[in-house]
Amino acid sequence: MSLFKRLFGVASAEANAAIDKLEDPVKMTEQGIRDLKKDLDESLKSLAEVKAVTIRSRKELEEAKSQAKDYEGKAILLIGKAESGQIDAAEADRLASQALTKKEQALQRATTTQKLLQTQEVNVAKMEQNVQRLKTQISTWENELKTLKARAKVSEASSKLNKQLASIDSSSTLGMLERMKEKVDQQEALAESYGEMADMTTSVDDEIDKALLGDGGGSSTQSDALLALKAKLASGKKEGE
Repeated sequence: MSLFKRLFGVASAEANAAIDKLEDPVKMTEQGIRDLKKDLDESLKSLAEVKAVTIRSRKELEEAKSQAKDYEGKAILLIGKAESGQIDAAEADRLASQALTKKEQALQRATTTQKLLQTQEVNVAKMEQNVQRLKTQISTWENELKTLKARAKVSEASSKLNKQLASIDSSSTLGMLERMKEKVDQQEALAESYGEMADMTTSVDDEIDKALLGDGGGSSTQSDALLALKAKLASGKKEGE
């Protein structure tokens, strides 16, 4: 059972860590920026492809217009040569009619290409707006990420400080100080006791030496009293005899 409990505890801890990681706003913002940049790369690629098609369409339009103008010019030259007698009139009319047919075909291509080009230009404009919007969003999120990282650092530091402050037990600290004060008082009393004991261990020889080396104040007074007592006792003995 204890093994299962430990395994369950490890699994719970890992699950909670995974949830915390998923809910980390900094990591979520970083992932969002990566996704947006990926979308931006794909949009730029698509925009380049559509622009390439648009460029080709413009060239095809200009070529179709140029061909239509060229065929019309050829038809005019054929009619002119027929009028000047350089070529047969019937042959000139036949060739001029074919040139005009080519002109109409070129104009039809130009019309179709023009419509396609307009659609492509609208798509390009929309895609450019989307690309610009993505760039703006990425820039906004990157600034937001900087703010989130700064807030995360401040929040983490504040959390650690608050945790440390919350873990401090004022009553236990006060009790510890009281115990230290009591211990110091005991040590001071013990030191004073040892001092008194040192005074009590003074030997008789030390007292005699002290009396002999002293200035004769208290000791001489005590000696005179002792002599007077001895004299009194001696006179009492004599009277009794």
